[in-house]
Amino acid sequence: MQIDPALRMLGLAAKAGKVASGEFMTENSVKTGMAALVIVATDASDNTKKKFRNMCEFYEVPMYEFGIKDVLGHSIGKEFRASLAVNDEGLAQAIMKKMD
Repeated sequence: MQIDPALRMLGLAAKAGKVASGEFMTENSVKTGMAALVIVATDASDNTKKKFRNMCEFYEVPMYEFGIKDVLGHSIGKEFRASLAVNDEGLAQAIMKKMD
């Protein structure tokens, strides 16, 4: 099975301690200015997507809808995750390149 390069980069970011996962931690990272990138699962609820889309627009943080909850969580060594924030600018840029 071929693992997506963006998911591999997310795993690397998680091992470096630069990922905040879960809705509360993601929201906290965005509002405190730590988040360089927000990723929301494509199978997250419409309400969750709208919440993060509006928040990221306001705080000027790039947001991507990528992967599904199970795969996002697994890539960072956790269970289901609907949202996560990458708190390192360099890693965020590398992950965005892989997703485009």
